[in-house]
Amino acid sequence: MKKINYISAVFVFLIGFASQAQTKVWTLEECVRYALDNNITIKNSELDVKNADIDKKDAFGRYLPSVSGSASHSWNIGRNVNPVTNIATTQTTQYSQLGISSGVDIYKGLQNQNAYRRAKLGIIASQYQLLKIQEDVSLNVANAFLQILSFKEDLKVKKEQLSIDEKRLKRSEEMVKAGTIPRGDLFDLKATIATDKQNITVSENNLLISKLSLAQLLQLKEFADFDVVDDTNVNDENNIMSQKPIDIYNKAKETRTELKLAQTNLEIAEKNVTIAKGAYQPTLRGVYSFGTSASYSHMLSGVDSAGNPIYVSPDPIFDQFSNNKGHYFAFQLNVPIFNGFSVRNNVERNKVSLEKSKIDLEQKSLDLQRNVYTAFTDAKGALNTYESATVALEARQQSYDYAKEKYDVGLMNSFDFTQSQTLLTNAQSDVIRTKYEYLFRVKILEFYFGIPIVPIEKK
Repeated sequence: MKKINYISAVFVFLIGFASQAQTKVWTLEECVRYALDNNITIKNSELDVKNADIDKKDAFGRYLPSVSGSASHSWNIGRNVNPVTNIATTQTTQYSQLGISSGVDIYKGLQNQNAYRRAKLGIIASQYQLLKIQEDVSLNVANAFLQILSFKEDLKVKKEQLSIDEKRLKRSEEMVKAGTIPRGDLFDLKATIATDKQNITVSENNLLISKLSLAQLLQLKEFADFDVVDDTNVNDENNIMSQKPIDIYNKAKETRTELKLAQTNLEIAEKNVTIAKGAYQPTLRGVYSFGTSASYSHMLSGVDSAGNPIYVSPDPIFDQFSNNKGHYFAFQLNVPIFNGFSVRNNVERNKVSLEKSKIDLEQKSLDLQRNVYTAFTDAKGALNTYESATVALEARQQSYDYAKEKYDVGLMNSFDFTQSQTLLTNAQSDVIRTKYEYLFRVKILEFYFGIPIVPIEKK
């Protein structure tokens, strides 16, 4: 009996846990953090950072000497010179060679040093690019999140309106029976209810699509039960609207990733010009090699009195390898004289890229200034629109309440009352739309001011 009770308790717990998991709702911070960890575009950019780190290792490797080993075994058939004994014989000769060689750049126009510095800048640029994508994804998630909240509130308004109209229908049926209102008003009300249901269907579809959009940004595989918390507060927690546009712009110039990325790309372009100019200079390379060899064939030492050749067995293989050792040292100087203008053209090409990087940095600065002032104007306009919509809603609500009183006592027909009700519904929708538009504009301003939705950690 105790065992059955224990199993029942576990079963109830698992059902409760599963129900809780299915009904989990996401906060904005949770959505952003999940997207930062799972978004495909971010993961692809993280791989670019790894590639940049590999490029840095490649650049560092150019400082190091190159080392290679070699081994060969050959057969020479016919009359040939034994490479070990230097004696010409007519026979099949076998010999082996072993060697190792090394080379190092002593001077190469500082190209290796500049390439290494460029590779380090490449890592910084890739990190800035990753951060820029993370910021863009965060902002897109915030926009999608606010859209869900907007459609959820709109759906609530539509459902409340349907509930009110259904109650009106019951009351109107009683009033028709009592002869207070004409039967035609009842038909108008039924048509209004049908329109309400149609509006609910549209709102439900909009909400479903908005949830799907956010789930795709988060790379969620299962999103049938995906939902977000209801947060309808409208406030400026960071008091960003009290800032002046010029102050936001000055702060953005210090913090915005696109400017840092453009500046880093400019520095990379400068290094490319320096590297290209290094090809004008001579290069000096140190070389060392070590080799040894051995022969496997009998060597001709002479002939006997009858004219027959006399062969001598070769020394043991390992003795030959020891006795035939050789070292080679060299310095190789290469002075460029004429190369078909390839170096000059490469320098000019990189200078053009440098000028383009300068223009890009200047353009990014101008774009940032325009975007900040535009964002501030949009946010201020959205706030004014939201406040106006709120005032209009209050007036529409009073007008609706007055119309309802007149309708209830038979002093207003159904058509005029429905018009008043439609204007109230539109005013409610305007408040919802302008509220979340204002919230999103504030988030954009906070981004320019260096306030992220959630802190982005470097990996």
